[in-house]
Amino acid sequence: MLDYRGLAALDAVVEQGSFEKAASALSITQSAVSHRLRALEEASGELLVIRSQPPQATARGHRLIAHYRQVLLLEAGLQAEAPEPAALPQLAIAANADSAATWLLEALASVLAEPVCRVEVLLDDQDQTLRQLREGRVVGCITSSPDAVAGTSVVALGVMSYRCVATPAFARRWFADGLNAQSVAVAPAVIYNRSDTLHGRYLAQMGLDQDVPHSYFPSAQGFVAFIQAGFGYGMAPVIQVREELADGRLIDLAPGTQVPVALYWHRWNIQTALTRTLNDAIVATAARWLEQAPGQIIPDA
Repeated sequence: MLDYRGLAALDAVVEQGSFEKAASALSITQSAVSHRLRALEEASGELLVIRSQPPQATARGHRLIAHYRQVLLLEAGLQAEAPEPAALPQLAIAANADSAATWLLEALASVLAEPVCRVEVLLDDQDQTLRQLREGRVVGCITSSPDAVAGTSVVALGVMSYRCVATPAFARRWFADGLNAQSVAVAPAVIYNRSDTLHGRYLAQMGLDQDVPHSYFPSAQGFVAFIQAGFGYGMAPVIQVREELADGRLIDLAPGTQVPVALYWHRWNIQTALTRTLNDAIVATAARWLEQAPGQIIPDA
């Protein structure tokens, strides 16, 4: 039998980032946290947490955290069905920033409008969000990977297409002769963050050098605002800049080309009425917002 007090300590240490904060979150002493975790490791016969700063769960530790959170999810489902629920349960999901900035809030309305729960949305690049699910931090994630993690199911959501855009004035200054090796070598680009590979993919597939001058702006709305201010050019989701492209505030630097990113919803196989409601809403909302076929695209590498 698993020691759930030990699992709670393991989860808190990794989630809070220190033994001291874990003790505060659990309303016990720091020595009690250490004792419970040590007892759990002895029962498991292996190390569950690397005592670094911050503490990091081992592979076995992540699996136990995922199990513990699934148990909490089931308990929250039972509490939600009670005549007078003690408190609103919380669901954590991981999503890419562009989905969060466009269609995700519409999907979350299914569980937030009444409300029937609280949510925590962890933002990361669409290539990285699956790690949050693998580590047991979230009940589901939006990712560009179709590969399922053990104990999860995958649903294809559709395609989010990106175009390389800039203001007309920026294009006149930096791309008077078009998007070519000479212009991208000097024109300032903007990239979401250091794990964002979309701009590099686009340039590589255009046969251009990926090593270009650039800024980082890790905010979906701020990213587009950065481009609209004339500070750089970059890859923006079509659904976010459709109006700007239509009225000429932004222009497509390579008309007729777009980079598709297929998105998938990964979720735990263990489900409750609440998570099923959320799953259905995410799939249905994505179908209204995202393309179901990429259209004219640059071939993937």
